[in-house]
Amino acid sequence: MTHETVLNAPTVGQALVAGLRLRGVEVVFGIPGVHTIQLYRGLAGGGIRHVIPRHEQSAGFMADGYARASGKPGVAFVITGPGLTNTITAMAQAREDSVPMLVISGVNRRDSLGRGLGHLHELPDQRAMIATLCPSVRIEAPDEIESTLTRAFSLFASARPGPFHIEVPLDVMPLTAPPAPDKPPLPALPPQADDADLAAAAAKLDASRHPVILAGGGMRRAEAALRALAEKLDAPVITTSNARGLMHGHPLLVPASPSLDATRALIAGSDQVLALGTEFGQTDYDMYVRGGLPDLSGMIRVDIDKAQLARQPAALTLCADAGAVAEALLSRISGKAGDGAVRAEITRKAARAELPDYMHPQLAVVEAIRAGLPNALIVGDSTQPVYAGNLYYDHDRPGGWFNAATGYGALGYGPGAAIGAAIACPEAQVVCLIGDGGLQFSPAELRVARDENLNVTFLVWNNSGYREIANAFREVGAEVIGCDPSPLKLDAFAAACDLPFASVTDDPDAVRKALAQPSTGPRLIEIRVSA
Repeated sequence: MTHETVLNAPTVGQALVAGLRLRGVEVVFGIPGVHTIQLYRGLAGGGIRHVIPRHEQSAGFMADGYARASGKPGVAFVITGPGLTNTITAMAQAREDSVPMLVISGVNRRDSLGRGLGHLHELPDQRAMIATLCPSVRIEAPDEIESTLTRAFSLFASARPGPFHIEVPLDVMPLTAPPAPDKPPLPALPPQADDADLAAAAAKLDASRHPVILAGGGMRRAEAALRALAEKLDAPVITTSNARGLMHGHPLLVPASPSLDATRALIAGSDQVLALGTEFGQTDYDMYVRGGLPDLSGMIRVDIDKAQLARQPAALTLCADAGAVAEALLSRISGKAGDGAVRAEITRKAARAELPDYMHPQLAVVEAIRAGLPNALIVGDSTQPVYAGNLYYDHDRPGGWFNAATGYGALGYGPGAAIGAAIACPEAQVVCLIGDGGLQFSPAELRVARDENLNVTFLVWNNSGYREIANAFREVGAEVIGCDPSPLKLDAFAAACDLPFASVTDDPDAVRKALAQPSTGPRLIEIRVSA
C-alpha cells in the first residue's frame, strides 16, 4: 500500500494529534500557519484544547509553565522556519530547568531540503540546528508516527526531562496514516537504584551525626518522602530555587541558596551530604561566581541522569528517580535525634541577614504576595524581587515558585509561563511577577489571559528600567548605558488588554491589600518602586 491521500482516512497530521490524545495530552499551545494546517485538522476532532499565544516564543513558555504546574509534558505547535526559531529560547529554558516540552513543527518538502531553492521559511538544515539543543526527529513516512511519539514520551517519563522536537515535511503531513492503536504503549519507567547501593547509602547516613540534604527540582513532586526522610535523619533540608515550596514552615527547612555563606557553612559543617535531584548549576550554587563551594566529594548523590552524575565528584551515586530513592531509604535507615532543627534555624537567620540591604524590602514584597494570595503559584521573570526570592524565600505551595532567573535566564518568560500554569491549575491563583522591562518582551500575551479568562495577576515591579543590570554596571565602576527603557503607561496598557488595573507603592502592606481584593479572571497591578 502506498501512502497516498485517501478520502476520509486520517492524515499524518491528524494521526499525530490522535497519538497525543492517546498519551493524555489535553492542551496544545500554538499559532497556526499554512505549514501546520494538517495538525490543526486533527485538533478539529475535539479532545485537545488549543490556546493561541501572540508569539511562538510564548507558545514555548506556555508549554513550560503548563508542564511545571501539571507535571505533564507541555506541547507546542509551530510553523516551519521562523516559528521554530522563535521557540528556541523557550526550549533552551526548558532544557536548563529539566522541563518536559514537546515541540512539533513543519518543515519543507523532502525533495527541497538542503538544496537552497529559496522556499518559504527555508533553513539550511532545520533539524540539525535543533539537534544541538535537544533530540530532533523527522517523520519521513506515516508508519513512523507511533515510534516517534513513543520515543519522546518515554524520555519524558524515564530520563532527565527537557525539550523534544518533531518535524513533519509538508509533503508527508497530508499522507494517509495507519490506524492509531487502541491503547497507549506501556509507560517507560525511570532507572531504579539497586539494593546494594541503597544499603550503602543507608549505612553512610546511619553513620553520620550531622547530615544535611540538598533538594533540587527533582524532588518537587516528592514532598512527603522528603519530609519523612528529613525527620527520620533529623537533617536540615536546603532547597534550591526549583525546589522552593517544599516543606513550607518546617523546622528542618532552609529555603536559602547554597550561594550564601551561611548555607555553605551548614554544608561544610555536616558529616554527610545527601543530594537529591539537583544538578549543582551555577545559578543555584554560585550565583555570585566567586567559587568557594564546600568540598562535596564525600556526598551521596541521586539523579535520574547518568551523565549528570558523572559531572560532580561523589562518594556514592545512585542513578534513579530522587523521590523514589528517598522513599526507599525510609525503611533502611535508623531514626536519630540530634540538633538538626537548631542548625537549620541558625542557618535561616544568618542566610536572611546576609542578603544585601536592598534585597530586604524586595523579599518583604514577595512575602506580602504569599500573605495576600496564600497557596498561589508565583511565576517569575528576571526581576529584582525574584532574584531576592531565589536567594531566600519559603513558599507555601510545593512546586509553586518557579521562574526564568535561574538556568537559561530568559526575559519575557513570565506572562506565557503564568498562562500555562493557570491552564494546568484552573483552581489556583497565579501571580506573574515581572519587571516593567521584562514585560515589554512579551506584553501581548496578557490578551491571551483575557481571552481564556484565567486567574492570573500580572504584578509589575515598575522601577522604570533594568535596575538590576544598572546596579551591576555600578558595582564594577562602569558607566550605566542602555538600562533605562521607558516603561509602559500601565493604566492605559491594562485598559487596552481589558484588564482591571490597580497601582500601589512597594510598601508590603499595600501590596498585600491589593492582592487580597476579591478578583476573578486576569488583572494587572503595578508596584511603583520608590528607590
